Amino acid sequence: MFKHYTMNQVVLPLDLEVKLRKNDIAFAINELVESIPEEAFKSFLRKTGCPAYHPRMMLKIILCGYTQSAFSGRKIEAMLVDSVRMMWLAQGHEPSYRTINRFRSNPLVEELLRECFVQFRSHLVKEDLIEEEAIFIDGTKIEANANKFTFVWRKSVEKYSSSLIKKSNQMYDELLEKQIIPEIKRENLDELSTEEMEEVVEKLDEKIKEYDTRIEENKVVSERKQLRSERKLPKQSRKHFMDFIQRKHKYQKAMKIFGDRNSYSKTDPDATFMRMKDDYMKNGQLKAGYNIQIATEGQYTLAYDVFANPTDTRTFIPFLNHIENNLFELPKYIVADAGYGSEQNYEDVIERRKRIPLITYNQYRKEKKKKHKNNAFHVDNWAYNKEDDTYTCPNGKRVSFSYVSNRTDKYGYSRQYKVYECEDCTDCPLRSLCTKAKEGNNRKVHYNEKWETQKEYVRAKLSDEKTGEIYGKRKIDVEPVFGFLKANLGFTRMSLRGKDKVKNELGFAFMAVNLRKYAAKDGKLLWKIKYKQTKSVFEQFILSRDTFYTFLASYVPAPFSLLQPYIIRVSAGFTYMKALKQIVLF
Repeated sequence: MFKHYTMNQVVLPLDLEVKLRKNDIAFAINELVESIPEEAFKSFLRKTGCPAYHPRMMLKIILCGYTQSAFSGRKIEAMLVDSVRMMWLAQGHEPSYRTINRFRSNPLVEELLRECFVQFRSHLVKEDLIEEEAIFIDGTKIEANANKFTFVWRKSVEKYSSSLIKKSNQMYDELLEKQIIPEIKRENLDELSTEEMEEVVEKLDEKIKEYDTRIEENKVVSERKQLRSERKLPKQSRKHFMDFIQRKHKYQKAMKIFGDRNSYSKTDPDATFMRMKDDYMKNGQLKAGYNIQIATEGQYTLAYDVFANPTDTRTFIPFLNHIENNLFELPKYIVADAGYGSEQNYEDVIERRKRIPLITYNQYRKEKKKKHKNNAFHVDNWAYNKEDDTYTCPNGKRVSFSYVSNRTDKYGYSRQYKVYECEDCTDCPLRSLCTKAKEGNNRKVHYNEKWETQKEYVRAKLSDEKTGEIYGKRKIDVEPVFGFLKANLGFTRMSLRGKDKVKNELGFAFMAVNLRKYAAKDGKLLWKIKYKQTKSVFEQFILSRDTFYTFLASYVPAPFSLLQPYIIRVSAGFTYMKALKQIVLF
């Protein structure tokens, strides 16, 4: 015996919403996008041309596609035809993959995604899913949609640029020496600018035309040969200077693209070559990629940003500025790993933002080990005399204060050090273990008072029971999000090129991860209601009854048209077997 099945059945149109489960992710997507204010979509309005698809609908279908690991415009287009939830969200519309790709790469979509994250966070706050006590910050590197071998390095460009400057100066001096061209006005004696090179080319053109005229006018063969040989140098020089001008423009453009980076990809100039954790060659191979920073709470991504520099330390302050200016007010505690621990970052959080940083520094774990504490040659373990402002080395020598040193790094941040110098390291039996200074020089100790105060502050906060517990949540809060993104969602490589487009794509990806987690949470709660509570058998049976009525409403077979519907009379207190006995056929 089989269930009734035929392809030649008269089927009535059915609302697609009925086909979806109560906890389907499509409802979460619809609720999120519908919560965005109407004003956010006004920038998409156009008074001319064919009416466009509504941005709400486009936003819904792309988010739905990303939740199903469909990152290609063609795959999303295919899902509009064969996916029930996509058909319901699109309400019969079927935009092409070109339309989908143009929409998600549109600069205006960034504002819509920002609104999505704002509305999603406010929804989490209303449902008490996040406490707003702390945010957890971490970063990862994701490979760009770029060729691995089309890279440009700053050192190479600087090397070839300096060689060009040297050659152009030599050739210009040679032309002046041989009186081929007159001297031109120069802004910088060390380097010829592109405008000055173009002026040199003009002078050479005039000289070449002069030689051409003389050759045409002269009828003596030997003199003509002599003029042609004299013309070779201006013609060759002109060719070289034309090449210099092109190369000069090329190097200037490259340096402009670099900014403060050391490399970029020709395929995607916004991407930087950096080391990835998924190095399949195990040889430190560099790949073009982006540094992605996120802020989470409760394993939900509340904020994200894209950076081209590979180190996390320098992304911290710009990322916090982005959160404060565009998303939400920073909570009391800011939690991150040792990659963010620096004097500048601590200063920014404590003094400027008035927040508490729960951020370790590079030597935090090492300083807690016995090996470090028992190291007699480390300054931390030396005896310090506060009155004399001196240290005592393992050999019993005084290490006195010498002078103050101010150092400014290449990014413009200044640090102040107190320099201490040992009174005499000559013939010290412990010299080889204590210092690497050359013979005749004494050991020097550079002490950053501000940095040491910050370290002491962080150690105290991490040792406290409450703040230490908050920091302990970091690994289980922010780290799994990257696992959900890469392993579960399958998002391991960008599909778009350019920082702005990549940022839009990451917004869709992180919101897809949020929605999948949120929908799974609702599903678990529903499961508990249906199966864990023994007194809810009535609700279980009602669900089965609804499914049966859905079947009757969908199919109208002729042989069954005379059958009367089943009526189920059950009470909340009945067991499943008693409920079955209440099925009465009229």
